[in-house]
Amino acid sequence: MQQVKRAFKCRFYPADEQAAELSRTFGCVRLVYNKALEERTRAWYGEQRRISYVESSAALTHREPTTVTVSCDSAGRWFVSLLCEDTIIPAPATTAAVGIDAGITSLVTLSTGEKISNPRHERRDRARLAKAQRELSRKAKGSANREKARRKVARVHARIADRRRDFLHKLSTRLVREDQTVVIEDLTVRNLLKNGKLARAISDAAWTEPRSMPAYKCAWYGLDLVVIDRWSPGSKPCGNCGTVRGRLPLNVREWTCDCGAVHDRDVNAARNILTAGLAASACGDGVRPQRESSRTGRSSVKQEPQRATAGIPRL
Repeated sequence: MQQVKRAFKCRFYPADEQAAELSRTFGCVRLVYNKALEERTRAWYGEQRRISYVESSAALTHREPTTVTVSCDSAGRWFVSLLCEDTIIPAPATTAAVGIDAGITSLVTLSTGEKISNPRHERRDRARLAKAQRELSRKAKGSANREKARRKVARVHARIADRRRDFLHKLSTRLVREDQTVVIEDLTVRNLLKNGKLARAISDAAWTEPRSMPAYKCAWYGLDLVVIDRWSPGSKPCGNCGTVRGRLPLNVREWTCDCGAVHDRDVNAARNILTAGLAASACGDGVRPQRESSRTGRSSVKQEPQRATAGIPRL
């Protein structure tokens, strides 16, 4: 068992007077931040001196740190985040292992042959978002109507983000429940977004989350997460005989090896990822990423509140 700090984020609905007081408090927080930033800037440009975070925060040490954080997003929704210390019970050990290949048509393809389709959350609300953005562009800057239109655009973005986050949490939880070892690729999403034809689809798929979510969930329950190099062989090697195909354009979804094996591009890539990950794990290269606080040394993660079930609690 291990102790972790988990933040449960819940929405709340303050009264008008409470919302006004919270907004004033946010203004005070921004003022403190801007003053600290101004002092850092002055020290650097005026004295060529760096002010560290420790020095900046020393001015606030007379206040007790809080474990409750109140926030308001761009859509005007209020949230409270409660930081709690929780005891995590490791999951029972199994021999199941899965390799995961990220994609666009299929969000993830598993080495078992299962394909999980991409919900394309942004596309579902693309027309609604475009309409709201057109209305925003017609409003006079600084007017109350423009603020209402901005909130409308923000609500559409928030709905898309909420659906995406919920889907990815459920998917990563399922993978952690079913497998002892999870193998994924170390994709550099920032570079992939430079492809103008695929950037929008990759952003909607949120490829970074299918890695970060299993990472801390595997760390919680003592499971193995293996991250292989992105240059490792993917779709081209035959999973049956190991022959590497020379050229494999993206429009080729199936191919036949000289040994007679017929491969689905994505399934073959997922199986090759699993093979490479198990080989790396056998050599001691398996990793269990965990977010740690530099001050406490204990992991700290934010989690949506869910009702616990038998076995691994719902994440």
